[in-house]
Amino acid sequence: MTKNIPTVSMNYASNGSSTKSNELGMRLMQERAYERRGEQYLLIKSPPASGKSRALMFVALDKLQNQGLKQAIIVVPEKSIGSSFNDEPLTNYGFYWDWKVEPKWNLCNAPGNDNGGKVNSLAAFLETDDQVLVCTHATFRFAVERLGVEAFDNRLIAVDEFHHVSANPDNKLGAQLGEFIARDKVHIVAMTGSYFRGDAEAVLAPEDEAKFDTVTYTYYEQLNGYQYLKRLNLGYFFYSGPYSNDILEVLNADEKTIIHIPNVNSRESTKDKVREVEHIIEELGDWQGVDPETGFQLVKTPSGRILKIADLVDDDQNKRDRVSAALKDPSQKNNRDHVDMIIALGMAKEGFDWIWCEHALTVGYRSSLTEIVQIIGRATRDAPNKTHARFTNLIAEPDAEEQMVTEAVNDTLKAIAASLLMEQVLAPRFEFTPKNKDSGPVEGFDYGEAGYNPEKTNVGVNEETGKFHIEINGLAEPKSEEASRICQEDLNEVIASFVQDKTAIERGLFDEELVTEELTQVRLGNIIKEKYPTLDEEDQEAVRQHAIAALNVTQQAKKTLDDANSDNDPSPNTALIKGVRKFAMDVRELDIDLIDRINPFSEAYAILSVTMSEESLKQVAAVISAKRTALTPDDAKELALRAVKFKKERGRLPSISAADPWEQRMAEGAAAFVRFKDEGRYD
Repeated sequence: MTKNIPTVSMNYASNGSSTKSNELGMRLMQERAYERRGEQYLLIKSPPASGKSRALMFVALDKLQNQGLKQAIIVVPEKSIGSSFNDEPLTNYGFYWDWKVEPKWNLCNAPGNDNGGKVNSLAAFLETDDQVLVCTHATFRFAVERLGVEAFDNRLIAVDEFHHVSANPDNKLGAQLGEFIARDKVHIVAMTGSYFRGDAEAVLAPEDEAKFDTVTYTYYEQLNGYQYLKRLNLGYFFYSGPYSNDILEVLNADEKTIIHIPNVNSRESTKDKVREVEHIIEELGDWQGVDPETGFQLVKTPSGRILKIADLVDDDQNKRDRVSAALKDPSQKNNRDHVDMIIALGMAKEGFDWIWCEHALTVGYRSSLTEIVQIIGRATRDAPNKTHARFTNLIAEPDAEEQMVTEAVNDTLKAIAASLLMEQVLAPRFEFTPKNKDSGPVEGFDYGEAGYNPEKTNVGVNEETGKFHIEINGLAEPKSEEASRICQEDLNEVIASFVQDKTAIERGLFDEELVTEELTQVRLGNIIKEKYPTLDEEDQEAVRQHAIAALNVTQQAKKTLDDANSDNDPSPNTALIKGVRKFAMDVRELDIDLIDRINPFSEAYAILSVTMSEESLKQVAAVISAKRTALTPDDAKELALRAVKFKKERGRLPSISAADPWEQRMAEGAAAFVRFKDEGRYD
């Protein structure tokens, strides 16, 4: 039996602002991107379904018509996404020009392989006066290898689903973009719905990233501005035995659902994907045959309703192609009754648009956090009469008898990391400022009934943008432009690295002797040093403080609401605006020391403890305890630096016999640092 414990349930205002268009036919996000159309390097971070493709059309057309660029090359990760850039009569909606792509220059539709005829076509395009070409990442990579970066001078290169790029030297597209930036003869527009990679690799080198002007449109803004969708639930569920026995516990046949079954190589797979699909269909009702036109499976439920189920798992290519074509039929886009359920393995993630989807159900942990963001994005489209959406991750409980218990534990930790990050992605944006004598209210923010109080720390909210202004005593401010940009735009990137750090999450969840500051100051501090080595120490510390503040404020807001509702509401509304306000009111003064003392994983553990069986929880704790290591030289060095800072502030060194466990730990670290230094461990 599965247990249903949503990690977060968010309610939105549905004020319609994100779906309204201005006089040029632009929605809010597109208007925001168009305002920055003059930038040479532009990064658009915006959720799925927010209109990134059309935003690019507006920007690209202006660059071609008004900024003197010769051509625009649109680069997408897979062929199916190429259709997002088909012709659009933008002048019908008030814009100055229409978007046109000659059929022969949409190479996503062209026959042949990426490193053959398509590269020849791209080379031919560069010699013409035609303005727009669409191709895959692979075609573009091979073309750059063959033609060199100089062949693309004075052109726009637009990269869709930018999170596929990496600063790792082994990532060819990432290396090529670095070369383009170094040559400085092209314009680049990068677009992504999840600007972090699941493998925790940096997307761009810091020095390249600093050259981009960023347009951010948050999930919160998008969902709050929808017309119909009011609630989004995220949850993970643990099960024992084959997942196919339990899936009906979380599957509602009345909801439009995409089911992603597990990869055949994963623990959760039964190794017979066809039988898994058949089992799901059998559990839903009586099979009635196959629709000859669409290829959809027809299933009669106990209530007498006929479900239309699209099976994208079938190994028969002809059958799968027919089903896939029926799903993409443009004439059925607005027909809610066209299909009821889609069962997929590797398909129906990014670039797949089914506005009616109400439930994205994923079995097994996905190797990438970005993949999870993309899957959730399938359910967060706005559509008439669609008031709720949910994402469910079904995960196998570690089994005491299981030989692969370590792998099971790792999957559990990854699922928690994904959950923590998604809560952060979906939360309103935070603007943190230090509290000092010159502090005052910021225009556009509501500070509650009593208004702004100059004598204490304040929390203000702009409900329209979903942005918070939060004052924190002792908060370090970023000094450089790059550190300011990270604090404004990339805190989720920092948090993604932190929650994916195995040491951090293992200790945060299961180390009973943990001194929390070891995680929030030492571990997170080291991650930021590795991630942003060009920042000085002061800026690294400012980024650290802003990141842990964002993570802990979100977690505490959730806890505050859960506690308030635990007695009378099994499914509390954790609309975080209320939660943040209540948390801030419950704490007399917000200061950075208090925030550093909060274990950011404590709420995740509270959910685990009611979701998993006691036996499994003990098993996980035992596996992790067995691997615990002594203090490393790097950690000792960081603790010694914290001890020096402590001495500057207090006029004395931290004491090993102090009552405060963090002071004790700094003293231990300083002593270990001296010992390691004497042993020559820092050569």
